[in-house]
Amino acid sequence: MAESFAFAIAESVLGKLGSTLIQEVGLAWGVKTELGELKDTLSTIHALLLDAEEKQATNLQISDWLGKLKLVLYDAEDVLDEFDYEALRQQVVASGSSIRSKVRSFVSSPNSLAFRLKMGHRVKNIRERLDKIAADKSKFNLSVGIANTRVVQRERQRETHSFVRASDIIGRDDDKENIVGLLKQSSDTENVSVIPIVGIGGLGKTTLAKLVYNDERVVGHFSIKMWVCVSDEFDVKKLVKEILKEIKGDENYSDFSLQQLQSPLRNALDGEKFLLVLDDVWNTDREKWLELKDLLMDGAIGSKILVTTRKKAVASIMGTFPMQELRGLSLEDCSSLFVKCAFKDGEDEQHPNLLKIGDQIIEKCAGVPLAVRSLGTLLYSKRDERDWVSIKESEIWKLEQDENRIMAALKLSYYDLPHHLRQCFALCSVFPKDFEFANVNLISFWMAQGLIQSSGQNARMEDIGESYINELLSRSLFQDVKQNVPGIYEFKMHDLVHDLAIFFAQPECLTLNFHNKDIPKRVQHVAFSDNDWPEEESEALRFLEKLNNIRTIDFQMENVAPRSNSFVTACVLRFKCIRVLDLTESSFEVLPNSIDSLKHLRFLSLCDNKRIKKLPNSICKLYHLQTLILTNCSELEELPKSIGSMISLRMLFLTMKQRDLFGKKRELRCLNSLQHLQLVNCLNLEVLFRGMESRFALRILVIYNCPSLVSLSHSIKFLNALEHLEINGCEKLEFMDGEAKEQEDIESFGSLQILQFQDLPLLEALPRWLLHGPTSNTLHHLMISSCLNLKALPTDVELDLEDQSKLLFSSSLLGPLLAFFCLIKLLGFVFISWCWLLGSCSLRVQFGIVCIFIGRGDTIFLISFCLFDLWDISCLPFSD
Repeated sequence: MAESFAFAIAESVLGKLGSTLIQEVGLAWGVKTELGELKDTLSTIHALLLDAEEKQATNLQISDWLGKLKLVLYDAEDVLDEFDYEALRQQVVASGSSIRSKVRSFVSSPNSLAFRLKMGHRVKNIRERLDKIAADKSKFNLSVGIANTRVVQRERQRETHSFVRASDIIGRDDDKENIVGLLKQSSDTENVSVIPIVGIGGLGKTTLAKLVYNDERVVGHFSIKMWVCVSDEFDVKKLVKEILKEIKGDENYSDFSLQQLQSPLRNALDGEKFLLVLDDVWNTDREKWLELKDLLMDGAIGSKILVTTRKKAVASIMGTFPMQELRGLSLEDCSSLFVKCAFKDGEDEQHPNLLKIGDQIIEKCAGVPLAVRSLGTLLYSKRDERDWVSIKESEIWKLEQDENRIMAALKLSYYDLPHHLRQCFALCSVFPKDFEFANVNLISFWMAQGLIQSSGQNARMEDIGESYINELLSRSLFQDVKQNVPGIYEFKMHDLVHDLAIFFAQPECLTLNFHNKDIPKRVQHVAFSDNDWPEEESEALRFLEKLNNIRTIDFQMENVAPRSNSFVTACVLRFKCIRVLDLTESSFEVLPNSIDSLKHLRFLSLCDNKRIKKLPNSICKLYHLQTLILTNCSELEELPKSIGSMISLRMLFLTMKQRDLFGKKRELRCLNSLQHLQLVNCLNLEVLFRGMESRFALRILVIYNCPSLVSLSHSIKFLNALEHLEINGCEKLEFMDGEAKEQEDIESFGSLQILQFQDLPLLEALPRWLLHGPTSNTLHHLMISSCLNLKALPTDVELDLEDQSKLLFSSSLLGPLLAFFCLIKLLGFVFISWCWLLGSCSLRVQFGIVCIFIGRGDTIFLISFCLFDLWDISCLPFSD
């Protein structure tokens, strides 16, 4: 059953109808009355939609009514979006004017009359359709509902690593010991043995495999360990690449054929006792398994492959050991897990009545840890007995009595979500299973679909989106968080949670291939999952004719994307209302000039297109575009000349051949909405920010592998909103072209919180503003690594400590070093490694030192810092 999301969409349309901009447009173009009537009619329907959405599961007439309403709401959204687009266009034409003067300027333009008549007719048509739908609402005896819009602030912190902690796992000790014992057994018949773990979804097969994989006995037993998630597609070539990536690290095998891949794989495993985990296998084609298996047989005696699967047929095909069937947890273990998820430590003893209700809830979970954890998390902030009884007696259990109860438990978690989060969650189903979400990209995707709602307090959309992710994490709907840099992290969805998202998103959100015949008319978000692009381009073009009203196109499979601009041109001509166009790994040379007709487009990715050389200047008329990803477009010569017209652009990821990014393209300085800039593999880039003369709203700046970059212009001082600065792999960078002379130059960085310098061999000293400017009051994360020529940290300061006599130093480095840290008052993390010229003391420390230092009083907030490979440190300071 698809969720209608009509309430959330209606709320979004009402918000736009009430905006100052739309009211100004309505007055100027003579449609104010029509827009007012549209708003009034929609307001009367909106109040009833919560009740309608609750009843749609058992009333097909209401479900059909909501479907018709949603089509009208989408059309209304598109019309209002076009009004907004025209206002943005006038803002570019007449920059610096007020909204009222921009609208009047447009009214007097030659084309305004035709546009006014067209849009007036469309608004009237939508209002008439909405009136007919509103007239039917009396048939259903609907009542006014109150929306749950709160986002609960949880006290628990989310995990920031991908490894499972043994202390968090309950009831799997015996299973773990059994698998560890099997892994250490030798086989007399073949070098490499296969152990399959079998069980239904949500039982914890992957968790058990992680426990075993990280066990010290297992780590010491195998010389090579590899973890590969297989999921739906058993693509031998892709799996070999993933295995090689686990062994070799970052070596690039993307363009290798299977013939080219087999040799490095066999050589890497030859004579090595290895452990390979193949997680979440579904393949029952024995030939595919044998093709992969043949490439893995050169390992030493005792090598093992550990397979997790839901299907006994998979275990039968692959296993050489008997399948290890995972059972549900005991009621006692389920109770322990539930209490751990539903209460703070020790709090359960204060609520004996809730525990009794909890025991009855647990019985419905069939011993499945995912279901127990999901419901425990759902009830974490609820202490009213009525909330717990409501979960216990929910109709969901009865409706799902013929289905598995795991999904029933997950549906309860879904229905507990605030309405604005339901659509965000469901649209995650457009991404494949086991997809690794990046928080910044998912937030951009939600923004492009108009799903991030302003809190009314001038909060940035990125911050609101971050709160959405945190809420879904806190409810265990996202998991396996990996965070290497504060604020930028990745995470996944459990397979069953992904199934839940699909359940509520279909048929509007579908994964298709070019052989699908029956495609629902209501589909709006499409992901392509073919392993191969059609041999004939015409086949792909004919397939597009089956689609209408598409808002998302995404290509998921590696090396499967448009090869010529004919497919892109067809998309542009056919899908005028598209919001997200992800053409990652495409290989066409030219983006069509007609790209500017996609007035609603918010997200465009040409990532990894190695052939495109230029972007048409018409792309700069995409005034709604918020995200443009051009990473690894290695042949891209330069940005289009009118790039500054993209006034809504918030995130730009860029690889290109240009030498001076801001100096030559003066219009780039007009991107006042830009929040996040990543420059990756810009091999010719020599200087940044030269000539910039006004303040810039940039919050995140990442510069990676720009080997020709010599300096950051002194104009970097205008980045007064910068919070995150990361520079990595710039072998010629000396940092800035001259020291700051004036006080304003070192007082510009009043927001910087995260600073990382890596692989900067010419960097000799850190900039003065790190210590003397406002940064000393805001910085909380500092990482310096492989800056081999770094000789000194700033030392011309006085200690600001309450009692300096408590600190004893015997190193000429660490006195100033600690003083430096103490002056940065909010600093919570420091990592310094491979900076061999720091200090001049006698003792060589080659394996690193970790020191925990907690300051006294209100001055020092340093929690920890790590010093690795600083070859000249003699000792650390001590405090009593």
